[in-house]
Amino acid sequence: IFIDLDTDTVLAQRNGTTRINPASMTKVLTVLVAAEQLGDMSKLDDTFTMTLEITDYGYINDCSSVGFLEGEEVTVRDLFYGTILPSGADAAVGLATYIAGSQDAFVELMNEKLDELGLSHTAHMTNCVGIYDENHYCTPYDMAMIMEAAIDNELCREIMHARIHTTKATTQHPEGIEI
Repeated sequence: IFIDLDTDTVLAQRNGTTRINPASMTKVLTVLVAAEQLGDMSKLDDTFTMTLEITDYGYINDCSSVGFLEGEEVTVRDLFYGTILPSGADAAVGLATYIAGSQDAFVELMNEKLDELGLSHTAHMTNCVGIYDENHYCTPYDMAMIMEAAIDNELCREIMHARIHTTKATTQHPEGIEI
């Protein structure tokens, strides 16, 4: 879908309103919701301890990952970049858990954001990663509106424009992880 955002006019489309599985594009909504919920940018340097449940989630569901390990203390900043650059499920679930206490609670926030954007009649999320579920869907138009909202958010725009990021050094990764 190709949209003139100034006039909200669809200039060209091919099945722009057809329901699709957004797959890893889900993570754009994940970082948008997390950025809005984070509020204070000084929290980007907070740390979060990865759990086995989080690292196993991506492994069990055959997802891409940053490579964070159980017990590793990673910064919230690294969770944001890890969600986008390698499309890391470990980072996305870690970020969701940091923000809302659990992935399920975070998904509720994602669906509230869809409602706020006026997309809840055509979009619904069941996870923050993009794992296939028949109840996890949106349209290409919805994805364009999510992308527009993300680009309008300063933190999201910065993260989505990055090409490379090296995570903070940890005990498990003394030189950080280049993503």
